[in-house]
Amino acid sequence: MPLTPLPTLLVEPIVRQALIEDLGRAGDITTDAIAPADRIAAAVMASRQEGVVAGLDLAALAFRLMDPAIRVTPILADGARVTPGAAVAAIEGPARGMLSAERVALNFVSRLSGIASATATLVASVAHTKARIVCTRKTTPLLRSLEKYAVRAGGGANHRFGLDDAALIKDNHVAIAGGVAEAIRRVRRHVGHLVKIEVEVDTLAQLEEALGAGVDAVLLDNMPLDDLRRAVAMIGGRAISEASGRVTLETAPAIAATGVDLISVGWLTHSAPILDIGLDAKV
Repeated sequence: MPLTPLPTLLVEPIVRQALIEDLGRAGDITTDAIAPADRIAAAVMASRQEGVVAGLDLAALAFRLMDPAIRVTPILADGARVTPGAAVAAIEGPARGMLSAERVALNFVSRLSGIASATATLVASVAHTKARIVCTRKTTPLLRSLEKYAVRAGGGANHRFGLDDAALIKDNHVAIAGGVAEAIRRVRRHVGHLVKIEVEVDTLAQLEEALGAGVDAVLLDNMPLDDLRRAVAMIGGRAISEASGRVTLETAPAIAATGVDLISVGWLTHSAPILDIGLDAKV
């Protein structure tokens, strides 16, 4: 499925606020001192590492917001694989605006490309199975839509975006309700008929209780591989099976081989290293 860009209306306030943060109280005093107001410059945005690029629309928006006269010409699209030295976009226009927007533009594209690259690596590691890699709500505050977009750019899929688009009953909910079945009963009574219900279980006994109560998905949390295999057999296609808990590039293939439908990975959005992308001016 083609990658759909995020709506400008959604991302523009985020990019604008990032530029305001960087400009501070007096603007770019270094660039204003060095670059004449009428100086036109050209530059290339290029990757320093191998990976998957994401966030080019945000980078372009940063340049345009700083100066509408700046033209950004994409060379690659989000989701494309890059090698060291690969050009991803060409930029031309007033030098002052270009230099002042440079860091914000690179921050967005490097951060999101890092997430996309980490996701793509995990996706490749389980490609021989039916399992899909999904992200979580462990995202940078206010940047969730961007980071989840980057997961999609890397070939992964999104879990719920917030607390309101699906019901996920976790261990503390179960504790407060007094049991798995009672927690499910309370949620089903509260939500609308279109809302999916997922429950997190730690043991096969809890899984049996959840299946008896009827749920759409089951999150198998930190289960050993043998228990995951038994859990998948117990579920028998009656619900979506999701494995989570300390998933790494090394452990993902074995987890996927148990037959689970999804593997959720929090570190994709909270700890993935950036992809080093720089801006090289043409002189």
